[in-house]
Amino acid sequence: MKEYATEKIRNLVFLGHGGTGKTSLAEAALFVSGAINRLGHVEEGTTSSDFDPDEIKRKVSINASLLPCEWNDFKINIIDAPGYADFVGEAYSGLGAADAAVIFVCAAAGVQVGTELAWQIAGDRQVARAILINRLDRENADFGETLSQVRSILSRRCVPIHVPIGSQEAFEGVVDLIDQRAYVGEKGEETEVPASMAAEIAGLRSQLLEAVAETDEALLSKYLEEDDLPAADIRRGLATGILAGTIVPVLAASGTKMIGVAHLLDTVTEYFPSPAQAKATATKAGGGEVALVADPDGPLVAQVFKTTADTYVGKLTYLRVVSGTLKADSHVWNASRNAEERVGQLFVVRGKAHEPAAQLVAGDIGAVAKLAETLTSDTLTSREEPLTLPPIEFPAPVFHAAAFPKSKADTEKMSTALARIVEEDPVLRVHREPDTGETILSGLGESHLEVACEKMKRKFGAEVTVQKPRVPYKETLTASTSSEHTHKKQTGGHGQYAKVTLSIEPLPRGSGFEFVNKIVGGVVPRQYVPAVEDGVREALRDGILAHNPVVDIRVSLIDGKEHPVDSSEMSFKLAGSQAMKAGALNAHPVLLEPIVNVQVRAPEAYTGDLVSDLNGKRAHVLGITPEEKVTVIDALAPAAEMQHYATDLRSLTQGRATFSIDFDHYQEVPEHVAKRIVEAAEKHA
Repeated sequence: MKEYATEKIRNLVFLGHGGTGKTSLAEAALFVSGAINRLGHVEEGTTSSDFDPDEIKRKVSINASLLPCEWNDFKINIIDAPGYADFVGEAYSGLGAADAAVIFVCAAAGVQVGTELAWQIAGDRQVARAILINRLDRENADFGETLSQVRSILSRRCVPIHVPIGSQEAFEGVVDLIDQRAYVGEKGEETEVPASMAAEIAGLRSQLLEAVAETDEALLSKYLEEDDLPAADIRRGLATGILAGTIVPVLAASGTKMIGVAHLLDTVTEYFPSPAQAKATATKAGGGEVALVADPDGPLVAQVFKTTADTYVGKLTYLRVVSGTLKADSHVWNASRNAEERVGQLFVVRGKAHEPAAQLVAGDIGAVAKLAETLTSDTLTSREEPLTLPPIEFPAPVFHAAAFPKSKADTEKMSTALARIVEEDPVLRVHREPDTGETILSGLGESHLEVACEKMKRKFGAEVTVQKPRVPYKETLTASTSSEHTHKKQTGGHGQYAKVTLSIEPLPRGSGFEFVNKIVGGVVPRQYVPAVEDGVREALRDGILAHNPVVDIRVSLIDGKEHPVDSSEMSFKLAGSQAMKAGALNAHPVLLEPIVNVQVRAPEAYTGDLVSDLNGKRAHVLGITPEEKVTVIDALAPAAEMQHYATDLRSLTQGRATFSIDFDHYQEVPEHVAKRIVEAAEKHA
């Protein structure tokens, strides 16, 4: 592929609900443009985009794929992003490299949950947006009804510039409202507009003219005077409106029939913003900000938007050059990690195909193999003039599972595999839960973690299984007591002897543990006091009721006795441990559970069902606050009841709600619930 000037590059990401035909249309775009000579199919697992074994197996996109093609002396970098909620992190990656988002809507299904999510995240990223009403050849496809949904649910700024000719099996082409010409068939052959469409064309063109006129006062005046605008003015105003976000063009196509695809590529090159129009702000090493433009002769600044482990080339780092020119066989500075990296071979990537490139100019997208330190979101720059771009924001994980090696042979491999998979997918998180000793893998849903485990097996040779994590319960005591224990054991030679008396009392929640030495007169020699404390702490770690750590108590060593020959640190440690266990049983032990803050954001229609569900999870609803288009529900809930809330919430709201959870405090478990927890712990002891 030849090198293109910045102004001749277009970077766009395909977003939308799963199953709206993004991958099929991307494949059609590659075929129509001549980038590939054989059309692949999702059902057969032969598309350029879905080449990962997991994608072929499931017949859905899991990873964002880079698919460059050439059209009318332009280079179009298409990023095909998954539409399913569990893999939405890949959409954030794609948005990190794109100047425009094409949001797909199925003409038969209309606006769906994923459509709204794509609209929102593209808006948050402040990239230009377009709507593509796809699958117009499908049964029950209805362009008019779908357009009405798009305008009412998403925005009135969505204005059609293409209109389909025919529908369902009769879909044969599109009408361009700007030049009022029809383009039919796979090749988009130009022809006259069907006379039967005159009234529809006139009404929709009027909407377009009004939207274009509002982009410029001079255009508005001309439109009001003449009730029309020349095609050149419409084109100029449309490009201005798309860049500013005041116009969201609505396009029409069928990826599987390859109708409207050529005209989509024409639209992208003519109206979508080039990288030269993008704005970026970087931070200098010593502080302060600098505005960047996509100038190939400017300072080198490139951002990593995706990292993968490739079977053949190893670690592959996808990046966009924001400023300057990145050259093969050069040295760059990772300003995010203060580390030097050697750039060996540069690649232009199309799915799984890698074509070597000598350099990437500002605005272009490509990949580098085998960078040592660099991860997703990092900024590559020059050491002499280091600049750092803001990191790409990814959604927080909401689904958690405990990860275990499948066999002893996988034990050593698991930690390495987890670290590598987190590098590849920045939405995934791994941490060790100190109270349960489990390794927790967190993501966006069950499928997300399932795919992560399959990748770890295939790419890194580690078989990892996941299961519901243990809740980090704690225990405490609710009454004061005292306890003594004499440890006495006689064996051949020296025996073992230590006597300890403890005073035990509860502390306010959150106080932790205190040990106080109140020995007077040296009845317990000073050198043995730490051993008593060790014994007490050991007993507290093992718990009283269900093998959970005991917290929020004060234990005082108030008396004891030694033997001049048989006493030892071990004797006093054992005496302290047994005295603690005996005393705790008499101090009314109770179970504590973690309570989390939950905030749910959902359409108002689901409020009643969500509150009812939260009440069934022993939650305490703190407030319900109406906001624009959503209702916010704040609640406190037991963490044990919220472990699968991501799945429950998706089911209750058809995926239209989001939520966040963070730890708040520990509180006593109700007696009937505590009984079940203790019984379960005894079974697994």
